[in-house]
Amino acid sequence: MIVFDLKCGDGHVFEAWFGSSADYEDQRGRGLVACPLCGDPDVAKAAMAPRLAPGDRAAAAPPSPDAGDPAAARRMLSELARMQARMLEKSDWVGDRFAEEARAMHHGERDERAIHGRASARDAEALAEEGVRVAPLPFPVTPPDQCN
Repeated sequence: MIVFDLKCGDGHVFEAWFGSSADYEDQRGRGLVACPLCGDPDVAKAAMAPRLAPGDRAAAAPPSPDAGDPAAARRMLSELARMQARMLEKSDWVGDRFAEEARAMHHGERDERAIHGRASARDAEALAEEGVRVAPLPFPVTPPDQCN
């Protein structure tokens, strides 16, 4: 696993983990990487501070026991995927109507409930600017009508 600091067009900097640099490029090219704060898919690698050797006195903290352990990273991602699946079980799929549904709930025009669906980066940014709390999911979701 490799961690990159990424930066969106709005200047938000965030961390993301990938299996390799090629995995990052592939996922970014397919539009699967987006800013978790505003949903902007236009992200690039940001400047990163160098990692210091464990014996260097300037190191702020010792590496975690799982640092560099691919099996630990897989377990963490697997647990994150399970958590997302449990959350989605209690959420209604609204598809491309996500922005409309979220906005209507925010304005009290519909009863509030947990929803998930698709929204463009522009729609997600507009919702956030209006004070509607939205966040991208860490893993892609297959629409219910496309599941086997």
